[in-house]
Amino acid sequence: MATRDSGEIGLPWVITAERGGRGMRVSLYRPGDDVESEGDVIAEISGNPREMGRQLRSILEDADTGTLTNER
Repeated sequence: MATRDSGEIGLPWVITAERGGRGMRVSLYRPGDDVESEGDVIAEISGNPREMGRQLRSILEDADTGTLTNER
């Protein structure tokens, strides 16, 4: 789980990676979303552990919450 401050106290952006099928499902939770429910799937990663780590780092680097706020 990765979080980033949204500017609102107690309401961070959250990105999780959970096992799903042969790889992992990466989900985004906006400020105020319940992280116990299913978030918006933003990517699926697969491959060997090293490759999955590279893919996840790339997703986290590209996850600019400034652009994500315009999607809602």
